[in-house]
Formats: sequence, C-alpha cells, structure tokens
Amino acid sequence: MINIVGIGACVMDTLVSVPRYPEEDTKLRADSTRLAGGGPVATGLVAASKLGQKCGYIGVLSDDNGGAFLKADFEKYGMTNELVTTESGYRSFTSVIWLSAETTSRTCVFDRGNLPPLKLNEKQKDAIKNAKLLMVDGNELEAAIEGAKLARENGVKVLYDAGGLYPGYERLLPYVDILIPSKEYSLGATGCKTPEEAAKVLYDKYNPEIVVITCGKNGGVMYDGEKLTTYPIYPAEVVDSNGAGDVFHGAFAFAVTNGYDYTKCCHFSSAVSGLKCTGIGARESVPDFETVKKYLKENGYEL
Repeated sequence: MINIVGIGACVMDTLVSVPRYPEEDTKLRADSTRLAGGGPVATGLVAASKLGQKCGYIGVLSDDNGGAFLKADFEKYGMTNELVTTESGYRSFTSVIWLSAETTSRTCVFDRGNLPPLKLNEKQKDAIKNAKLLMVDGNELEAAIEGAKLARENGVKVLYDAGGLYPGYERLLPYVDILIPSKEYSLGATGCKTPEEAAKVLYDKYNPEIVVITCGKNGGVMYDGEKLTTYPIYPAEVVDSNGAGDVFHGAFAFAVTNGYDYTKCCHFSSAVSGLKCTGIGARESVPDFETVKKYLKENGYEL
C-alpha cells in the first residue's frame, strides 16, 4: 500500500554552483552544474521515501527528456510511478537554480512548461482513499481540492505545504488537517506582522488540526488552538539550502505517518531539513532515519 501520496509541482532543476552571484551583463565561471529533481510535493515525497515510507506522486509528466529524468529520479529513491500520467508533445516544468557559496542562498528562474492540468483517474482516486496522508502544495489546484475532499471523506490526513500564495489557494484550506506555511506565506495571507499572530489567525479561520509556520534560520512556531510553541533549527554547516522547506514537509509527513505527536514532528523535520543542507541536492542529501535519530540525540533531543 502507498501510505503517502502527493499532488503538486514536479520540476527538473539545473543546479549551478557559483562562488558568488555575478553582476549583471558579466561572465562568471561555475564551480559545477548538475540536474536534480525538484518541486515542493515531489521533493517532499522523495524525502519521506528515503526516510522509509512508501510514497507515490500523483501527477502529469511529459515524455520529453525532463519527464524521463523525473520518473527515473523517483525510481532512484524507491518511489513508484504507477500513479503518474504521461503525456506526449508537451514541455516539462523546469528551472535553473544558482547556489551561491558566498551567501549560501539560492536564486531560481523557472519555466512552468505547458503540460495539461491533472485530472484524477480512478486509480489515483483509490490511492488517495487508501493512503494515510495526502500532501499538496497549491499547484494543480483543482485536482488538489478534489483529492483533499476525497481524503477528508475517507479519514486520510491532508498536509498543505503552503509556500506560495497561488490564485484560489483559499479554496483548498478548509480541507487541510496539517497546515505548514512559510513565514512569508503566513504574513501575506493574514496581513499579520508576526508568525505567532498569523498562526492563530490561520487556525481560527480554517480550523486545521495544527498550524506550523517555518521561519528559516529562526526555526518555527506551532499552534494547536490552545498553545503556541516554538521549535529550533538544528546546527548544520550549510552547503545548499535549496529544497530545505520541501524536505521539512516531507519529513513531517513521514513523522505523522510514523505516529509521532506534532511537537516531535517539528523537531524531527527540523533535523532532517538541517542535515539535508549539508550536501548539494534537495533529494540526494536527505539523510536516512537512523542518521536523523543519532543527530537529534547528539543535539539533546530523543525521539
């Protein structure tokens, strides 16, 4: 059985490591260039798969080079492609990402491609009904809403990786159990000045089980309707921060389906995300479960 399924963006990234960002209209020699799979939900699913859960991506991919790479990348990390629909003659979702050694930040330029929107077939619907958790990220919005409704009707938890204020995102929020927005999203969606205020507003308005707001280098905050708590960022020598948020969400999905309470999920996910940043590549740098347990114990936290 596929325990975690996801609907959202799946992107072929070209990662370009540079010593620093160049000035406009100049040339700069790259340290390296490599292809990698990306996209919030797709990368989150890979993270959960590497940690030990059975995962499947529900989406449309092209039969071009990008689509072939993305399917092979899923298989590389132990995921199934049985829920992927393949279409001919379309351009894949791609991006070029510069990774600056000087600032340890990343800058992304993307091309969404021209794939048709996802329309859930019966096999994909059945997979949602029989899963433990559905991940969504605001992309493929109509299919995500349909999937979230199916999940809600069948007792399947819905985790929303809310990283962007996509048009119509408010229609998805009433079906979300686990709402994990970025700080930028939460402030933009609520008009609040602090994540703490935003967490309460989002909870009161949409009534999920939990709101967790990720705050980058400052860890994050969690609100369950009664208590507001914080979780830390764990120490790591950052080499590549690209995809850290996606990995956090995937780790959270894994932790939920592993039976952890939400506080433990926050600590676990923060540790996985931190460890991921010590290597290049959002997916290939995700640690295994035992490495995470050891890392947390070394930093004073027992699972």
